[in-house]
Amino acid sequence: MNQRDRVPKDREQVEQPTEKAAKPAEQPAAATTKPAQEQPATSLSEILLRAERAYAAYIDAQKDVAKAYRESELEAERAYKESEQQAKNARDGSIRHSLKTRDEAMEKAVKARDEAIAQTEQAYKSAKEQAEKAFKDSELKAQNAYDEGVRQSLKSYEETIAQAARKRAATIEQAWGVYTKTTG
Repeated sequence: MNQRDRVPKDREQVEQPTEKAAKPAEQPAAATTKPAQEQPATSLSEILLRAERAYAAYIDAQKDVAKAYRESELEAERAYKESEQQAKNARDGSIRHSLKTRDEAMEKAVKARDEAIAQTEQAYKSAKEQAEKAFKDSELKAQNAYDEGVRQSLKSYEETIAQAARKRAATIEQAWGVYTKTTG
């Protein structure tokens, strides 16, 4: 129910008691002349009652506005939490992917090393040294790929969190700025 829906009811409530109060006063006046009945009967208590109801409606509206701003703040907080969770999920998924890639690369490197060692046991010493070198290079590449994947994941996570924090702060600041303008 909005404020406009409430105001007519308040007016009806205000007018109803005064009509009842005005009826006893009108009954003796009915015996007199017709022009006396046409004059509006507005007493000080009726005006005060209307003013009190208008003020109460104003206070209710102000509470509704404050509630709306609080809900907006809670929505901004929820959006921030959701962005944070999405960033964490993306980071975790990226790290898992990097680990899997590293493990697969390590498996391939180990397999290549074992095959090379098996061949070099019967071959020259230099062939064995080349296989060890290939293993080390593959291991280093896998580690570098993993390190780069983790670094990119962390960078993306930090940027996403920073962006979500800025958005949340801007939304809250804007909402409270509007609130202070409307209530100030």
